[in-house]
Amino acid sequence: MNKYLSRTAIAAVIVAFGSEAMATEWNVSLWGKRRAFTEHVEKLAELVAEKTGGEFTMNISYGGLSKNRENLDGISIGAFEMAQFCAGYHPDKNRVITVLELPFLGVSTLEEEVAVSMAVYGHPAATEEMAQWNAKLLMTSPMPQYNIVGTGEPRDALAEFEGMRVRATGGLGKAFESVGAVPTSVTATEAYQAMESGVVDTVAFAQHAHLSFGTINQADWWTANLNPGTVNCPVVVNIDAYESLSDAEREALDSSIPEALDHYLANYGQLLEQWDSVLAEKNVTKVELPEAELDAFRAKAADPIRAQWIADMEAQGLPGQELYDLTQQALKDAKMTN
Repeated sequence: MNKYLSRTAIAAVIVAFGSEAMATEWNVSLWGKRRAFTEHVEKLAELVAEKTGGEFTMNISYGGLSKNRENLDGISIGAFEMAQFCAGYHPDKNRVITVLELPFLGVSTLEEEVAVSMAVYGHPAATEEMAQWNAKLLMTSPMPQYNIVGTGEPRDALAEFEGMRVRATGGLGKAFESVGAVPTSVTATEAYQAMESGVVDTVAFAQHAHLSFGTINQADWWTANLNPGTVNCPVVVNIDAYESLSDAEREALDSSIPEALDHYLANYGQLLEQWDSVLAEKNVTKVELPEAELDAFRAKAADPIRAQWIADMEAQGLPGQELYDLTQQALKDAKMTN
C-alpha cells in the first residue's frame, strides 16, 4: 500500500509540474497606480484567466518592469509581453498613431475615441510601423478631451496663455505653443513635482490623471471647455508572445477586448459624472473660455498643425493625408451610429 501511494504521489507531482509548465504567464508593464486609465487591462486579465481556467494569466506591474517612456523598447526586446504607452512620449517611434493626437479632431465622446483609434490601429501603415518594434496594437486607452489645471488667477483668454508653462505632450503641446505657451513633455508621473516646483504653471490632463497624479490638489482653477484634443495611449503585445499562444489562448485574449473596453467606458463614465463634486470638494474654480476665444484657438492650432503633420508624414513616405481622412471618416461613422 505504501509503495502504491508513493507511486501515486510521484505521478501527481509529475502531473502538477507538467501543468505548471504548460500554463502561460504574461508580464504587463504599466505605470502609476491602478486607475480609470488602466481598468481595461485589469479587466482583460480577469477575463482571460476566467476563459482559460487560470491557464493563461497576466501579472500586472505598475512601474516595476520599466519606466513609462521605455515600455515600447521593453516590448521590442521581449522584456515583457504586454505594455501600455502614450504616443507623445516618443512620436518618432510611433509616427502613424500621432494622427490621433492632432488638436481639435472633433472627437467628443469616449466611444468616438475608441472608434477612431481602432480604425487607425487597423491601418497597414500602423501595423507595419509597430512591427518594427515587435509590437502588435491590441486596444486603445480612450480618454476625454484634455483640460488644464493651474494656480493663481484663472486664465480665460488666449492672451493670458502667452508664456504659460504647460505640461503637454505631442499635438497638444504644439497647440499650446501656437498661442504662445511654453510646453514641456514631462511624464505623467513627473507632473505633480513639476507643478509643485514651479517648472510648469499648468498641467494638461484628462480628469482621471488630475486625480491619480495629484495635480488637482494643487489647482486653483480648471478649464471646463478648452478641449484642445487628447493623447493616444495604446496597449500593445509582443508579436512573438502573441503568436506563441495556443489557438484557445489567442481566442480568449482577442474575444475579451470588446468587453474590457466596455468595462473601461462604464467605469470612466462614473468618474466624469462625479467630476463637478470633485472640483467643489477641492475648491477648484471651473473656468469657461468664451466661444470667441475657443474659435481663435482652433484657427491658430487646428488647420496649421494638421497641414504640417500631413506634410511631415508624406515627406517620410507615410500616408499622412490618408490617415487623417481615415480619422474623419471613422468619426463620422461613429457619430451616425451613436
